[in-house]
Amino acid sequence: MEDFINARANMVDCQLRPNCVTDPDLLDSFLSVPRERFVSPGQEALAYADRCLDTSAGRAMMPPMFLGKVLQECAVSPDDVILVAACGRGYSCAVLSRMAATVVGLEADTALVAEANAILSDLAADNAAVVEGDIASGLIDQGPYDVIVLEGGICSAPDIFIDQLSSGGRLAVFERLNDGTGQAVLYLKSGSTVSRRVLFDALLPVLPGFEAKSGFVF
Repeated sequence: MEDFINARANMVDCQLRPNCVTDPDLLDSFLSVPRERFVSPGQEALAYADRCLDTSAGRAMMPPMFLGKVLQECAVSPDDVILVAACGRGYSCAVLSRMAATVVGLEADTALVAEANAILSDLAADNAAVVEGDIASGLIDQGPYDVIVLEGGICSAPDIFIDQLSSGGRLAVFERLNDGTGQAVLYLKSGSTVSRRVLFDALLPVLPGFEAKSGFVF
């Protein structure tokens, strides 16, 4: 247990702070959530490594630095309602539960949904829950959302999620480019206007339903 506490502190000091993740509430949340609880069995020793970790076939838990940087750009507030799509075992839901009013995770894998809710309950993250559903469809009946985070790569336009944002909402996604590289992108919605800002280079496995469509270019 002590080793995991030290690893968590090292993650914050060596991965997050040097990459300009400085929000004190966000850093406190990363320090308080036991990431080792959310990785696949047998990967506990790698929980705080600066790398993607497989969660299921073709799916991965993003590196802490990727998550920290996009959450800081989302400027989460205590009144926010948040959707985390493709949330896996719910690590990011747990991190966000300490910063926002309500966090809803969306996951297509039945086993991961059950595991996520069990861990969140055990950690007393009472304002966070994971539901089963089609990731590519979002979760319109719980919206609109102030923040949406999509935990996986996409090659197609994220219109379905932009439509589920409130005015003033923020959407963080990881876009796969035609040359095989990727980038984290933040969309901001103000009324009917949507702006797009590239945050940093980042490559995640492409999620089912978001593969490249013929003729589409970001």
